[in-house]
Amino acid sequence: MGWGVLAGLLYLGLPYLLVQRLGLGLIREGRQRTRELALTFDDGPDPATTPAVLDALAQAGGRATFFVLLPLAGAYPELLERMRLEGHEVAPHAVEHRHAWIRTPRSAYLEPVRAARRLQALTGRPVRLYRPPHGAYTLATLLGLRRAGVVGAHWSVEGGDWHPASTPESTVRHVMERVYPGTVVVLHDAGPGARNTVPALPMLLSGLKERGYGLVTLSELDGAEPLGLGGLPRRGVGLLDDLFDRLGDIRRVAGRRDTIFRAGLVRFPLPAVALSSAVQLAHGARAIEFHVNNPLLVDLGVRRSLRQARQDLRLLAQDIRADPEWRQAKAVFCISALRPLLESLGFETHPIPASSHRRLSLWATVLRRAYKTPVREAPQPVLSVLSMERFLERYGGGGLVHGL
Repeated sequence: MGWGVLAGLLYLGLPYLLVQRLGLGLIREGRQRTRELALTFDDGPDPATTPAVLDALAQAGGRATFFVLLPLAGAYPELLERMRLEGHEVAPHAVEHRHAWIRTPRSAYLEPVRAARRLQALTGRPVRLYRPPHGAYTLATLLGLRRAGVVGAHWSVEGGDWHPASTPESTVRHVMERVYPGTVVVLHDAGPGARNTVPALPMLLSGLKERGYGLVTLSELDGAEPLGLGGLPRRGVGLLDDLFDRLGDIRRVAGRRDTIFRAGLVRFPLPAVALSSAVQLAHGARAIEFHVNNPLLVDLGVRRSLRQARQDLRLLAQDIRADPEWRQAKAVFCISALRPLLESLGFETHPIPASSHRRLSLWATVLRRAYKTPVREAPQPVLSVLSMERFLERYGGGGLVHGL
């Protein structure tokens, strides 16, 4: 490997993988125990569009964080003052909106320093957060953050309002499918993204209110702290879950990330089981397998998870009724160590073979360590299952009618 390639990996590659993708050292989300999220807006202020964003937030009673371009902030200080008076947070985005990868190292280093100093001079307030253009980092950018005394602020959901194919409706749909408690959403109150965000925002705020979300600034978001080395296992397990879902055609229940279950149509992987409903669930029979949204379960705790699980199983029943293939499944099941929770939800339990037990016990240990939830004695994995008829009777408002 040549010195030039090695230098490129150190300067661009490592910051991209560790910081931009994994989020090390950045704020990208909060804890999921509280049903609130942070809307953030980039590229303003613009007197043609930012007031409409502020109006929509005021009507919804929500607060947000605005990452401003310093030339525009200097040109329209009245908009910064309105943001402050209405309870919003203002942080620097850039003096010059250029991707960090096409800057010289000196320029990338000085950009966060200059941006933070100029915003502090405009507002008279300390600056804590900084979001670079495009959320891009180099080694020089990271050193500049340290010099400026600010923390990088990323996001967990990108609204996509800037994309040429986006519409206000697709922007709302895109965000609503992906938000979950603790989300940091990035939208734009100026520039190309504003053409979608401005008309989309009232619809989006209404949808979030319907789901019970509170809207807070990034600094107010519960648990929104820079990701340290201790948080990497949790982040890594979340990425593995996403990969598992894509490879296994596992869906989020109701098409949303804020539900406590994910599910997919599978061939039953265990030996045949005789269910209490007199249904014989054969090996290889079609069945709906559901998996737990681990970060949400951990942050909510058992009591609140149980309450939400009841609601989300009703949503799963709706998904089953809406899909002709899913409706033909023989049963709904989960193989996990969550026996008490699932028994309280009406599922019957059965032992699993020793080979599956060892594999799942190992995975349960990995999850407990990743999410820092140690227990004195690890619960044993079991099969939790209901026949499709019983599941729909309990959660779908009636039994299964085949062929509908």
